[in-house]
Amino acid sequence: MYKYDAIDRQLVTERVEQFRDQVSRWQSGELTGDEFRPLRLQNGLYVQRHAPMLRVAVPYAMMNTAQLRKLAFVARTYDKGYGHFTTRHNMQFNWPKIEDCPDILAHLAEVEMHAIQTSGNCIRNVTTDQFAGVAADEIIDPRPLAEILRQWSTFHPEFAFLPRKFKIAISGTKEDRAVTWFHDIGLQLQVLNGEIGFRVIVGGGLGRTPIRGQIVREFLPWQHILTYCEAILRVYNRQGRRDNAYKARIKILVQALGVEEFAKQVEAEWAHLKDGPATLTQAEYDRITAHFSAPAYERADDIELPSEKAFARWVHRSTHPHKVAGYTAVTLSLKQHGIAPGDITADQMDLVADLADRYSFGELRISHEQNIILADVKQSELYAVWQAAKAGGLATPNVGLLTGIICCPGGDFCDLANAKSIPIANAIQARFDNLDYLFDIGEIDLNISGCMNACGHHHVGHIGVLGVDKNDSEFYQVTLGGRQGNEAKLGKVIGPSFSADEMPDVVEKIIKVYLENRHPDERFLDTFDRIGIDPFKNRAYEGRAHGKAKAAQKEAA
Repeated sequence: MYKYDAIDRQLVTERVEQFRDQVSRWQSGELTGDEFRPLRLQNGLYVQRHAPMLRVAVPYAMMNTAQLRKLAFVARTYDKGYGHFTTRHNMQFNWPKIEDCPDILAHLAEVEMHAIQTSGNCIRNVTTDQFAGVAADEIIDPRPLAEILRQWSTFHPEFAFLPRKFKIAISGTKEDRAVTWFHDIGLQLQVLNGEIGFRVIVGGGLGRTPIRGQIVREFLPWQHILTYCEAILRVYNRQGRRDNAYKARIKILVQALGVEEFAKQVEAEWAHLKDGPATLTQAEYDRITAHFSAPAYERADDIELPSEKAFARWVHRSTHPHKVAGYTAVTLSLKQHGIAPGDITADQMDLVADLADRYSFGELRISHEQNIILADVKQSELYAVWQAAKAGGLATPNVGLLTGIICCPGGDFCDLANAKSIPIANAIQARFDNLDYLFDIGEIDLNISGCMNACGHHHVGHIGVLGVDKNDSEFYQVTLGGRQGNEAKLGKVIGPSFSADEMPDVVEKIIKVYLENRHPDERFLDTFDRIGIDPFKNRAYEGRAHGKAKAAQKEAA
């Protein structure tokens, strides 16, 4: 993975000292709260419902064990002994004191970590596939180009105050696992007539106005990726709305202009930038790529694994094909039933670091599904990894299953949330706690967001749950049929929202319709696409009107 040079280290260290001075001036009253707010946001520091929250960047999902151990140290020393991994690879600490944050950032800088551009109207953390570099279906390793994009976008003076936050995702595999269709810019690496380049997608996003992005260029040679992204951002920076935060994202501009007109303006802007100083050279690409050379794989053959039922289940759900024979990528689940999805304790961080040092060349990744990946594990060592992970509560075999829920922190922490997310996730996990039943149900993505900002990606869940506020009470809207991948699609709302108490029953009814109607080997989405939304909708609301009428009669009496 990328290692800082002297300039990187100086930049991050000076940033910490700058923020330390800003915090000191705020404490002394020299800076008002309003003056301090943009300064703390530029350093990833929010003030949430109960306490400050510090968001730490994990660029394109990669981390080494020294960094994870430092996060464990921060969790123990300055927080409540745990952290939370988000859907954008970041780590969030939910309970630090503002006055401690400069010290926290100084500790992180020691291991080449920071919170720069994890907040604010700027280019945020560049994300990619958690299996980048090892995936069996990889066309091009996207990590060097993700690092180039990160360096280009960090402190870019022209894009520090965009109309709204801006997110870029890059995929280098046959199957898109980076959700590129729902980013401000989605980049899909491909090879055309022997030449490497990008399909460029613009104007995707979830949130209040969910929109699947549109292609503005079918093929862009890789050398031009910075100048073309700069052209896109210039058009957006000039014309994006600044009078209404809800209409300020690039997706609204693309819809307003139409994709043809938007692409035309980008091409006109690019004409001034093409072949300019920001054009990538082979030498620069090679320099960055050298940081991502393959580890020292040993010669190993694919082996027959032990048939023990619990282990076999875990292997089936928690391992991913590797491009090197005899190796596999392992997903450690942060979806233990009864624990907030994405949460990890300091002790678990240390355990994962130990496992990565021993079995995966000292590196690990974070997925946007809020799990941890050991990317390079010998098949012969899988059993040992499983035993250690199981002892640490990191081997729940529910990756890709109903209880492997993506979930934002919701109303328990976030002051933007309309409703709580974590209790809903825990209640659904409790209802479907039988592993035999889970495996019989098969692959289902269930995503939960506590508000329209959609941090839980509910729009693209096979089953999506959105917290809404109705008369100062928490209710939950359900969508069905959303999906990620090459055929990414937004889910459809099935109807009026449900109370929190109803949600486990609603999910169970939806699952029963699927099981009653599925053909052999059909997944949930296959059945949904074949029979449509109505059978699911009708079952979800079955008996609801009668129950409401009965409750009203009881109240009147």
